[in-house]
Amino acid sequence: MKRNLYVLMSLVVLASMVLAACGGAAPATEQPPAITEPSGATEEPAATEPPAATEPPAPAGSGTVTITFTQEPDNLNPMYTEMFFSGILREFWLKPVWTFNANAEPVPVLAAEIPSLENGGLNEDGTTVTIRLRDDITWSDGEPLTSADFVFTYDMIMSDQNVPLSRFPYEEFVASVEAPDATTVVVNFNEPFAAWLTTLFYFVLPQHVLQPVFESEGTIDTAEWNRTPTVGVGPFVFSEWETGSHIAFTANPNWVEPAKIEQVFIRIVPDDAAQEAAIIAGDTDIGVFLSSDQIPTLEAGGDVEVVAVASGYSEGWFMNVNPETAHPAMLDVNVRKAIALATDRFTIVSDLLDDSVNPVNANFWDNNPPYGNTDIEPYPYDPDEAQRLLDEAGWVDSNGDGTRDKDGVELVLRYITNDRELRKNMQAVVQQQWSLVGIGAEVVNYSSDVYWNGYNDNGPQAQGLYDIAQYSSVSTSFPDPESSDNWSCDTISSADNPDGANWQGYCDPEMDELLNQQATTLDLDARLELYKQIQQKMYDEVIYIGIWKDPDLWSVNARVSNVQLGGVYPFWNSHEWEVAQ
Repeated sequence: MKRNLYVLMSLVVLASMVLAACGGAAPATEQPPAITEPSGATEEPAATEPPAATEPPAPAGSGTVTITFTQEPDNLNPMYTEMFFSGILREFWLKPVWTFNANAEPVPVLAAEIPSLENGGLNEDGTTVTIRLRDDITWSDGEPLTSADFVFTYDMIMSDQNVPLSRFPYEEFVASVEAPDATTVVVNFNEPFAAWLTTLFYFVLPQHVLQPVFESEGTIDTAEWNRTPTVGVGPFVFSEWETGSHIAFTANPNWVEPAKIEQVFIRIVPDDAAQEAAIIAGDTDIGVFLSSDQIPTLEAGGDVEVVAVASGYSEGWFMNVNPETAHPAMLDVNVRKAIALATDRFTIVSDLLDDSVNPVNANFWDNNPPYGNTDIEPYPYDPDEAQRLLDEAGWVDSNGDGTRDKDGVELVLRYITNDRELRKNMQAVVQQQWSLVGIGAEVVNYSSDVYWNGYNDNGPQAQGLYDIAQYSSVSTSFPDPESSDNWSCDTISSADNPDGANWQGYCDPEMDELLNQQATTLDLDARLELYKQIQQKMYDEVIYIGIWKDPDLWSVNARVSNVQLGGVYPFWNSHEWEVAQ
């Protein structure tokens, strides 16, 4: 039984590229090509399109891999979702320009190579990345994938007529995306940008499918393709989505590396118990988003292995500090600290999970070495100190109802999460613990297809309809730590800024300056020091409270072979999966 099978994530390649961009490597031997077409141009790239494949499509593989989801995706277009259960599907049908393997090493997919100083893909001051595309990649309908698709993707993300969940990093750091020819994409930055490797073009949109929609409707926000993307680029192609039941993908005969199986079938089940029953019965091949307390039960039969993969995720509380939407007590740092001290996270984790797999975490980057600040310890459990801080802040039980109040306002906080059973169980325990120090909890659960919605889709977090939100999160650029859009003043979500990713309403000019510095710092040691300061500030101001480190736990049935689960892209090698018949 493998109870702590962590895949150690190597950042050597990532770090070496960062250092290379800083001038640590030999000068480039080949200069990036001249730019002849700016972003947004209406003309096609100057060079002729890559030739269509002349060989007949390879035959489809055989067998079906069944995967269970306890949460149904809210959207399939990456512009409109940051949901884990949607994101992990993209390796089947919408490949990134480069993927990351099980060791977190970049592997070119749509690109012919990873840009570097040596191959001319990076300029010496780190302000230009040139991506040279393979000339044998086609969309699933046979249409060639070209640089025009990349320019179109950038234009759709940046268009004011669309409302993506985030425009990061393009709005903040990218000056232009250009297509000098059909197989070359040039990205120009306003200044050096450290996280380009993990943020650029992790998805590409099909221009020939979506541009007509944009021209006729003025937006792609409501495009049918967003939920039924029958044209994609990858080893599989979307075939069916029956709400509340399943999502299916079939082998793409036009993909350059034909899949060895015929179909991937996503079965949507109502809860963790239903998934566990399906795994034990052999009705599913891969179980997703498991909890560590399930490991002994799942592995008992001998046909299932549970694999833990370090993916940067940590479960935590995100504190609403927006003066427009938060409970007034949440604007006081001492109250926020009292909330942390009043919560015995150590006992909760020990009782609900296997704390050898899920230890209590101290900060947002705890599970993302080498960027975590190891000098910071988790807030301790100290209810006496919590009560002292609340008294000092003026929150006392003046009416004897058992809940503290101030200026006629009861200290009852909206504590929200999704409908995952584990989180519901924690809410119940926390509600009891808080009551011991006079804090009330209004416990609210949202379905997963609502919980992570953006502002215009009435997302409860985006609209600030909470005081404490719980979920498992990772930096938006993992394995790079870059996540500035979650904490910056100018990304606060609002009616005027509906695509803002800062749902907490946190704004601090000093933090903005630190975030801006790390984003443009290419020296690894200097960047690590900046992240220590960022995390210390977050800890001191109690805008994030860690609960547990949350490696991805997967179950894999023995009948499926060649599954190499990754921490960045879990299903990166799905074309190599095989099923015993």
